[in-house]
Amino acid sequence: MSGRTLAAHLLTAEAFRPFGTVIDKAAVAPRPMNAGRARRFHDLAAVPVLGAESTVVIGHVEAEPYPVPLVFSLVERHPLGAQAFVPLDASPFLVVVCPDEGGRPGRPQAFLTAPGQGVCYDAGTWHGVLTPIGAAQDFLVIDRGGPGVNLEEYVYEEPWTVTLPEGGA
Repeated sequence: MSGRTLAAHLLTAEAFRPFGTVIDKAAVAPRPMNAGRARRFHDLAAVPVLGAESTVVIGHVEAEPYPVPLVFSLVERHPLGAQAFVPLDASPFLVVVCPDEGGRPGRPQAFLTAPGQGVCYDAGTWHGVLTPIGAAQDFLVIDRGGPGVNLEEYVYEEPWTVTLPEGGA
């Protein structure tokens, strides 16, 4: 384990607010649709995009699990648009985010999602890679398509280690 350790916290809307939005249907009241045969949990997160000819795109990612404790040194950000990850099952996953400090990522923070929660990173938010734990997991990814460079990566000189909260996954 590296000398720089982070304890993951359970993901809450309040703690994650500086970095984006927690996507959680428990946060809104459903409204009926389709003659009452469906419930819609509307407006869970906005996915703004910047730049001429930009569009919002939806992708599907099949992600392999990472071991925990998680050791990482790479973070990235997308300056031209928000990016949302919505799990397609109820398995939790790890979320790593960093405040921006003069164009570079600051000290990371780690969160463990509750079953069914997703996240939407604000444009320009430093974050870790998609990190399922325990088993492979599928996600819908909603982000920006279009011209322009929308990926910046940063590698910490010394890796960080993330541990799970007590009772986590």
